[in-house]
Amino acid sequence: MNPIRNAPRALIRRHRARRTSPAAELAPRSRPWTRAVGLVAVVLLGAWLGLLIVGDVRVPVGPMNTTMTLRPSLTGGTKINVSPLGALQLDSHVAPVRLDVNVDQLDPGRAQTLVDHPERLSGLQDEVARDVEHGTLDLAVRSCVAVVTGATALGLAVYRRPRRALAAGGLALTLLVASGGTAYATWNPDSVLEPKFSGLLSSAPSLVGNARSIVTEFDVYQKELARLVTNVTKLYDATSTLPAYQPDPTTIRVLHVSDIHLNPASWKIIASLVEQYKVNVIVDSGDTMDHGTAAENGFLDPVEDLGAPYVWVRGNHDSRATQEYLEGLRNAHVLDDGRARTVAGLRFAGIGDPQFTPDRSKPEGAEASQELAGARLASALRDQSAAGTPVDVAVAHEPSAAREVDGEVPLVLAGHVHREDMEVMKYGTRLRIEGSTGGSGLRAVEGEHPDPIQASILYFDRDSRRLQAWDEIQLGGLGLTTAEVSRHLPKENQPGATPSPTGTGPSPTGTGPSGAAPSGPTPGPP
Repeated sequence: MNPIRNAPRALIRRHRARRTSPAAELAPRSRPWTRAVGLVAVVLLGAWLGLLIVGDVRVPVGPMNTTMTLRPSLTGGTKINVSPLGALQLDSHVAPVRLDVNVDQLDPGRAQTLVDHPERLSGLQDEVARDVEHGTLDLAVRSCVAVVTGATALGLAVYRRPRRALAAGGLALTLLVASGGTAYATWNPDSVLEPKFSGLLSSAPSLVGNARSIVTEFDVYQKELARLVTNVTKLYDATSTLPAYQPDPTTIRVLHVSDIHLNPASWKIIASLVEQYKVNVIVDSGDTMDHGTAAENGFLDPVEDLGAPYVWVRGNHDSRATQEYLEGLRNAHVLDDGRARTVAGLRFAGIGDPQFTPDRSKPEGAEASQELAGARLASALRDQSAAGTPVDVAVAHEPSAAREVDGEVPLVLAGHVHREDMEVMKYGTRLRIEGSTGGSGLRAVEGEHPDPIQASILYFDRDSRRLQAWDEIQLGGLGLTTAEVSRHLPKENQPGATPSPTGTGPSPTGTGPSGAAPSGPTPGPP
């Protein structure tokens, strides 16, 4: 009726027709899917970031300090990290989250409490179960907070709308609860019977027996584990009260250790001896590791904090990678190929073991290769003497290599055989063989009786740089907590003996196989 009034409506209809073209009709249908995918991506990324930032829970489990963490995973399961030995994985559940448990360290205070109150060992299993239950509950609560907070914060940063951010947080909480429910529904307690080992623990079945037998005899293993914790703590106490000797202040004190074989208790013992005996230099005649893998390298880090220079030669359980790692540590002096170094007033030269046999195999020609290595070391010692810089102490891992330097140096140190010995060889060189300062490491539980932990303090005159005396130190191995120190003197230093010349060459004197006279053991604390 009124064309002028109707004209705007027609324009509006044409304008709407242009907006609703076929391409435009498809756009609104695709936008919900795009938004949903974007929201899911924001939720997953925010939840993951939240778990990374605040998802860790430090939980004391018995005398151990552990860290529990939830991590996103396609397969689920539980991973237990035991640094530096490796890890083991359990197919404990099927869910998009994995439980990581890191065993950090032994707490000395709680371990000491077990020693002081042995009656608590009977309830150790129940205490561990309560600790794990409490830690899991704490982890679940903290993970919920971390997931919701992370997703909400990321949603607010991306969408800048509180409603969208709250939706992201709610969806993250829903996903976590669903994952927890799935894990609970698929929980498999029998997964402990079939763990998967990695790192050094890959040889665990051969070291500790079949996993099923461990579960079958769980009570026995539980008691042994509690006894191990008790004895390690007592061992620490024994080293802290060892009797100390105060020779002339100018005397050079050398701590000889060997064959630690990855025993972490050895570092505590060495540090204690360095402090009490005012040690000037530590000499390690090899086999510090057990398999020589890169995973073990972190075990060497305490060398930097022992309080004295650390002179080291490679053993047959130490790889070239072990040697390269140790060369990069502060305080470490690696000897190889007969090269000489002056440390703390004494000149040392040594050679690494020519063989790498972490599986304890003995290939053909092993003895010949040791003799050849010893001959190379002897040649290097002759070159040093000809150059006017004679060596005071030579170091090799195996005694068969060390015997080849007889007549070229006053003293040669070795290890390998896990028992102490001392002898003056045919041409006057004194051979000192150290026992295992690690109590044979992981092999301590193989025999009927545990190997003792052994080390020696060697006393040198600063002017002549000759051996004046040595103390043999022996600590009881696993299950034993005794400590004994015995003083020994070379024949020429015994009362009434004719003093030996002060030159740098070896002395031809000795007292039979050992070349020493013990002054009797000095018992430490029982």
